[in-house]
Amino acid sequence: MSYTLLSSPLQGFTDYRFRNAQHKFFGGIDTYYAPYIRLNGKLIIKSSYQRDLLPENNTVTELIPQIITNDADEFLFVSKYVQELGYKELNWNLGCPYPMVTKCGMGSGLIKNSEKIEQILHKVQNESDIIVSMKMRLGYDTTDEILDVLPILEKYQVKNVAVHARLGKQLYKGGVHLDAFQTCVDQSNVKLYYNGDIATVTKFKEMQDRFPTIDHWMIGRGLIADPFLPTMIKNDTVEYPKNKVDLLSEFHDTLYAGYSESLSGATHILLKMHHLWEYFSVIFKDPHKVHKKIKKAKSIRNYEAAVAEIFKAERF
Repeated sequence: MSYTLLSSPLQGFTDYRFRNAQHKFFGGIDTYYAPYIRLNGKLIIKSSYQRDLLPENNTVTELIPQIITNDADEFLFVSKYVQELGYKELNWNLGCPYPMVTKCGMGSGLIKNSEKIEQILHKVQNESDIIVSMKMRLGYDTTDEILDVLPILEKYQVKNVAVHARLGKQLYKGGVHLDAFQTCVDQSNVKLYYNGDIATVTKFKEMQDRFPTIDHWMIGRGLIADPFLPTMIKNDTVEYPKNKVDLLSEFHDTLYAGYSESLSGATHILLKMHHLWEYFSVIFKDPHKVHKKIKKAKSIRNYEAAVAEIFKAERF
């Protein structure tokens, strides 16, 4: 069975610099999703969102913008904006689990409000020809919440729904609810994608066996921790290429140069790279030692020296 691999958007991580570099050095992802646009009641697209979506800034095969909102007018405003850039589809985020989002009734905090979801889709469908897809959790409090929403999504012909098989209140903790996802598959005619804890080739195969009718698979944190993963899945191998360290080094240097150019001041650059290394360190022989070395680097000079040491040690 053929399948499609998708890159799940992660706020603060999978911007255009990351997407372009992952695509260039590793590949394997068929469709990338941009981190969400959030308007906060003002119909203004922040410059950071604009930069992230500009076609000239993106060299990946396919990119789909995303919005997080509980307001139809915001949805329509962003739809028009992305269409002007040449995008035909807008993904609606009902998955974000962070309290500062959910307490505003957005992200996974909106799932239990099926009436509001229907109101927004009704207005958007009547006033725009944008293709709507979604990313959502199984619910915020319980896995039954999604079951009230799926018939609405079917009614409004939502293109597809990528389901992260956790609850909003879990954040990223605890296990995925595979039986609850199977219930969605059994009870809905909406095109479903699977998302959640695909971090190894072995895990991907397990999920394929568990859900044989699913042919779209979304990889989130697993892609940041191991950018080789999509190609390894497609090549059906658990072996890394012989030039693994060289590719990782080039990937890092490309990201580091890009962020050094776009972020102001050493503090911001180091913060960005430290966050990335929380994931990057996992792929090294001694993740704990690598992460500790990066965390100790409090200046640009020390950071660059630490990175050089890490890559040198990994080669020998």
